[in-house]
Amino acid sequence: MQFKTLASLSILSILFFTGCDSKTDGEQSNKTDTKKEVTVKKDFVLKTTDNLDLNVKIQGDKIIFKDYPEKIILLNFFATWCPPCKAEIPNLVNLQNKYANDLKIVSVLLEQDKSNEIINEFINKYKINYQVTNSDENFALSTGLGEIKSIPTMILIDKDSTIFQKYVGIVPSEMMEIDIKKILEK
Repeated sequence: MQFKTLASLSILSILFFTGCDSKTDGEQSNKTDTKKEVTVKKDFVLKTTDNLDLNVKIQGDKIIFKDYPEKIILLNFFATWCPPCKAEIPNLVNLQNKYANDLKIVSVLLEQDKSNEIINEFINKYKINYQVTNSDENFALSTGLGEIKSIPTMILIDKDSTIFQKYVGIVPSEMMEIDIKKILEK
């Protein structure tokens, strides 16, 4: 009996701590053998669910949020159907509350055809206290960052706009908090 319980808990924890694939079942890779130069977009305007524009620029190893100068940014790629994405929301809410003066969390929705009304219901249900973006630019940003392949994926950006850490899958808030404190000590 103990073996069955242990095996069940192990399988459950593996499923819980791995991320969700951000591609839908019908989506397939469009790789070709031709060597065409592809221009990757570097400037983005992300539209939040409350109709604010967040101006973002990718420049080398920097992700510059022009609207949040000298702030730590936690860029969170997620989907409303993803269980690990939902599970991490309370941790993100707590981090935003605890580090409100230094940290801005920006969640980037990687779902198509979701109205702001539906996303705002999700925000209210989970008591989200940080910015959530919902636009086609979200996918362009994902591509500009090398295409986010698994969700949740989070990128911690220091006050100088340099990528400090990338997290794939659900991450304990203590780990993120250690990294935030390291940035604040710089």
